[in-house]
Amino acid sequence: MGYHIDENSTSLENLQTRLKNMDLIPSLQPLLDGLNKKMDAFKKVGIKSIADLRTRLKGKKSLLSLAEDSSINPDYLVLLRRAVEGFFPKPQPLRVFDWLDKDTVEKLDQAGIKNTKQLYEASSSGIDRLAKKAKLEKRSLSDFLTISELSRIQWVSPTFARTLVSAGFTSAAMVAAADSEFLYEAILRANDNSRFYKGKVGLRDIRRLIEAAAYATKV
Repeated sequence: MGYHIDENSTSLENLQTRLKNMDLIPSLQPLLDGLNKKMDAFKKVGIKSIADLRTRLKGKKSLLSLAEDSSINPDYLVLLRRAVEGFFPKPQPLRVFDWLDKDTVEKLDQAGIKNTKQLYEASSSGIDRLAKKAKLEKRSLSDFLTISELSRIQWVSPTFARTLVSAGFTSAAMVAAADSEFLYEAILRANDNSRFYKGKVGLRDIRRLIEAAAYATKV
């Protein structure tokens, strides 16, 4: 299982379905306007996968070239890039999780494992092998592996990963299977007790989180 979706095997049809089924935040709602025609336009210029699309959207020059080739407004493409890049959460440096054991962070760093993606991928070969490589006891890796797993979910920041753990949710699968109201209340209680962040995460946002976690489990 990869840290992200496989961009090479994820087709434009998959992207189209995901955008249609998502509860898009208001600023991304314009992506649905003429979505079918825009996806057809991408296919006509040789774009077949999310990997192809990300490449054409990556830089300003490339994006403007795609806008000209496909006759799609550049502003739409900028918005689409924002949505698509959200499907690939950035790996978080292990050092930002400052509540975790610093000696373990240092040993992982010395083993060449510096962020959540590297840790997740290293653990896929087996916890025993990872522990041996980093010269650590397996039990000392438990919290780190949980954090690396949760960080795969779109919108989960280091602070929110900590909140999820405090609320009793330690994997993408647990979040994906959660009842939205139960998860909402659990997160609310966890934050009330420890004040991990200011403000309040709404129930609709929790439903989006559950949806994003479900995609992470399909990687």
